[in-house]
Amino acid sequence: MKAFFGGVVCAVAMTGFSVASVGAAAPQVGTAAASDKSLDSRIEHRIHKDPSLKKYDIDVKVDAGVATLTGTVATEADRARAKQLATVKGIARVDNKIIVDLAAAQNKTTGTAGTIREKTKEGAEKTKEGAEKVAEKTKEGAGKVVEKTKDGLSKTGEVITDGWITTRVKSKFLGEDLLKGSDIDVDTSDHVVTLKGTVMSAAARARANEQAKEVEGVHKVVDLLAIGPKKP
Repeated sequence: MKAFFGGVVCAVAMTGFSVASVGAAAPQVGTAAASDKSLDSRIEHRIHKDPSLKKYDIDVKVDAGVATLTGTVATEADRARAKQLATVKGIARVDNKIIVDLAAAQNKTTGTAGTIREKTKEGAEKTKEGAEKVAEKTKEGAGKVVEKTKDGLSKTGEVITDGWITTRVKSKFLGEDLLKGSDIDVDTSDHVVTLKGTVMSAAARARANEQAKEVEGVHKVVDLLAIGPKKP
């Protein structure tokens, strides 16, 4: 038995193996897995920090030193860039399965573009609403100005209104000898002058009408004057 056991020991010694060396081989599997995980994290970090690639969903998986890349990018340059970043120390080979599709970039920006379009549309609607209000106010103001100036300006540049005409007619009567002692009421509406009251003679009546018609902006004179003494 001793001789046989000794033979076994000798045989083991001749092959270069030992009980201790067999037991030490097992932990190497865990070490390799840890190394793959470390490389995986490192490559993902490099890709996700890259300005041209961080907008894409690129997945990295490292197994036995082989890095497999999957996902979709917009250009061949992006695909090559991902492979370049995955080629780090410890990686034996890069299996680049990334797909090139122009729509990838468009899909990634749809959300942002959509938001921008919505904001732009909202802003445009508010601007339009504001512009409509301004236009309405401007139209309203312009309407008032037109209303005041529809009959033009006098020779002196004054706006010809009914009130302006009434004042001008009365002022013309003041300097007339024929109208002394008369009691004339002047009313103007839409540039039509109505004369009421009494004058001393037919000549005074005719003169009042004549003077009223000479005032700028007067369209018509309605004579309701009576001839007779001034009312007390």
